[in-house]
Amino acid sequence: MPKPLLVVEHLSRSFGEVQAVRDVSLTVAPGQIYGLVGPDGAGKTTTLRLICGAFKPDSGSVSIGGFSLDNKPEQAREMIGYLSQQFSLYEDLTVLENIRFLAEIRGLSENEWLPRSRENLAFVGLDVFENRLAGQLSGGMKQKLGLACALVNRPQLLLLDEPTTGVDPVTRQDFWQLVIRLAGEQGMAVLVCTPYMDEASRCSRVGFMREGRIIRDDSPLQLRALLAGRILELAGSPTPRLLELARLDPGVQDAQRFGDRLHLRVTEGGAEAVKRRLMKEAVSEGCSAVLIKEIPPSLEDVFIDLAVTVNGVHEP
Repeated sequence: MPKPLLVVEHLSRSFGEVQAVRDVSLTVAPGQIYGLVGPDGAGKTTTLRLICGAFKPDSGSVSIGGFSLDNKPEQAREMIGYLSQQFSLYEDLTVLENIRFLAEIRGLSENEWLPRSRENLAFVGLDVFENRLAGQLSGGMKQKLGLACALVNRPQLLLLDEPTTGVDPVTRQDFWQLVIRLAGEQGMAVLVCTPYMDEASRCSRVGFMREGRIIRDDSPLQLRALLAGRILELAGSPTPRLLELARLDPGVQDAQRFGDRLHLRVTEGGAEAVKRRLMKEAVSEGCSAVLIKEIPPSLEDVFIDLAVTVNGVHEP
């Protein structure tokens, strides 16, 4: 693996009594997409703002391309492209005028920003809309404009804060294809915050964040392997009664409804015993069309299990 472009070490930040970020460490290499995943309030956005220099940390360090954010902030920030959670461009300016404004703030001349901007607009699919007011764009098009603006300085590190929140599934797919191309074809390092587990599965590496801490990080494949053999799917009728039986079983740690089926997380090594017990109990209760089988774990399963383990409810 290439040398990390972004190195974050033991980063912490409090706001009054609230410790928003607690001892966060991570690295992102060129061509890698690192997904920072967690619920609202987990500290994802604060972490991104610490990395881009919008907030100063109470402790810890950030290095981008070998430049310390403390000692050489201008050189470090020059390597960053940042797309915030909310559309923050000027709606009364055109698409091209928005990019020009940001480019000139960064000190780019017209000879630099204009061809670069048209190249970026073509990349995100907005080249035919360069003269449209930003306020007349759809939500998905605004996010693509934000991405084009973030790329105007040709950054080596792209920071994305929940970039697809509130947009439709097709736009989410399109946006992620752009991000994957930036990492794969241009070798850009990408750090993206997302609440969506399906988006996390597209990342090279995933860090699960909870209450300001990264509780585990690894590749999606390795994270799923933590729950290998521990996820069962239960189907049958009546579903509410099956759910009650599953939640009463000593080997079931969690049981949730997914449509007309149940999703069970069981203790390590306990899957076969749970299947036998639930099948027997379901038949004795008069349930019909009962089917129980092992299925591959999802990242959501892993995150819930890790969150419960961190809280000390059960051992991993």
